[in-house]
Amino acid sequence: MRHLLSVADLDRDAAVLVLDTAAEMAKTQGREIKKLPTLRGRTVVNLFFEDSTRTRISFEAAAKRLSADVINFSAKGSSVSKGESLKDTALTLQAMGADAVVVRHQASGAPHRLANAGWLDAAVLNAGDGTHQHPTQALLDAFTIRRHLRGPDVGDPDGVGADLSGLHVAIVGDVLHSRVARSNVGLLTTLGARVTLVAPPTLVPIGADRWPCEISYHLDEVLDSGPDAVMMLRVQRERMGGPGLAGAATSAGFFPSPLEYTRQYGLDARRLARLPEHAIVMHPGPMNRGLEISADAADSPRAVIVEQVANGVAVRMAVLYLLLAGDREKGTEA
Repeated sequence: MRHLLSVADLDRDAAVLVLDTAAEMAKTQGREIKKLPTLRGRTVVNLFFEDSTRTRISFEAAAKRLSADVINFSAKGSSVSKGESLKDTALTLQAMGADAVVVRHQASGAPHRLANAGWLDAAVLNAGDGTHQHPTQALLDAFTIRRHLRGPDVGDPDGVGADLSGLHVAIVGDVLHSRVARSNVGLLTTLGARVTLVAPPTLVPIGADRWPCEISYHLDEVLDSGPDAVMMLRVQRERMGGPGLAGAATSAGFFPSPLEYTRQYGLDARRLARLPEHAIVMHPGPMNRGLEISADAADSPRAVIVEQVANGVAVRMAVLYLLLAGDREKGTEA
């Protein structure tokens, strides 16, 4: 694997390899000294054209714990804000000797352009492009699901070697604007899980009926079917237009009001009680508490939202390791 641009780059065996490698990386993070020498002398550039906190810091922590040199490049206040093209930015990174470029961009397809235009020799990792893909988020979600719901089945707390066959995952909310939903549908089904999207009709993308998943407009019915994991999606007010949440939702016609959305599609204590005892609650963050998820649900013992953030570091360590050191250290344990 030269780049990681989409979950379509991963077949079942490749995805399981990433998850298994992440399990090894996670074990190292319990040590007093967390750093590994694996990527010493390599340079990883975080190239972010969109604001981000969790993803950027997670990639930075992952690279530093593998002993790579890290350069954080923000479009704001840089030459990009003065009109520099993606090509010229790429040529600058090439001249600086970047070994990997982690890119987040508001335009769908920008990481593919960066990887395939011949401007860079570096590996390109997609950290989110428009409403298109966010592959490492899907990987950390799969890793979290496997740790909670697959480990005991294979006699190992990390579920090493296991996929997600037989599990049912419900993904609920603003699917239309969500690269997380698109990525998770692709990866989770590749790993054998059954996926159900739950959203108002206005927040289901055109063509979603051709995705490898089921679609429902009724959250309570799906919860009563006994999903193993429920992933709540953030309502992306910034992609709906308008000055504020209520104005954005109403003027764009996605749903009548925030209160109505919460009533129909929000996860609260009442809906939490309908889930099987083993089911987990997930959210990619940041959360709109009181809209798509209540404080009771977000802070409940079955919520693994904070753990998802921690798992993101291990998963991104695994991806960087496999892209930059996998060939030269094939077969070497972390």
